[in-house]
Amino acid sequence: MITAIVLAAGQSKRMGQPKMLLPWGKSTVLQTVIAAFHSAGVEDVLVITGALREQVEALVGRSAQTIFNANYTEGEMLSSVQVGLAQKQREARAVFIGLGDQPQIQPRTIQGILQSYQRTGASLIVPSYMNHRGHPWLVGREHWEELLRLEPPATMRNFLHDHAGRIQYFEVDNDSILADLDTPDDYLKSRP
Repeated sequence: MITAIVLAAGQSKRMGQPKMLLPWGKSTVLQTVIAAFHSAGVEDVLVITGALREQVEALVGRSAQTIFNANYTEGEMLSSVQVGLAQKQREARAVFIGLGDQPQIQPRTIQGILQSYQRTGASLIVPSYMNHRGHPWLVGREHWEELLRLEPPATMRNFLHDHAGRIQYFEVDNDSILADLDTPDDYLKSRP
């Protein structure tokens, strides 16, 4: 089984309001991300909550599982990834690491990474646009123990840097893998 771990624990400090709950077309930012994974054939989606836990859980409803990252205020992205990996250790053979504030992500990108994994069995597949790494990326079980042992100040970026020689890149033809929503300006420029 392949799981999508969607990171939605942040405090939206730069946005000034809860970005996961912001409208996006006929949906919300977070619901659009979950729907993209479902559309691509990834049925098992785990949303990592933190700030505004109750509101995010209510928004997710039955569309995905949720788990709370009690360390969300200090733990950065790494702690959320670790919570997700620990939860899925017995079930999944690989996980996508996706961002809850990336509603521009395209199901065809996720499908392409999935197909690449099924074809090659590569343990690290990262989408790339014009030599820039993006999300969501896929990591196989063989790396989970190392990820679970990482401690701050180590980051996911450090992990990818340390394994640069093992990454299989999946080239995409647009910048949706790089686009996330951090500020009100980001949101106003890109919302549908």
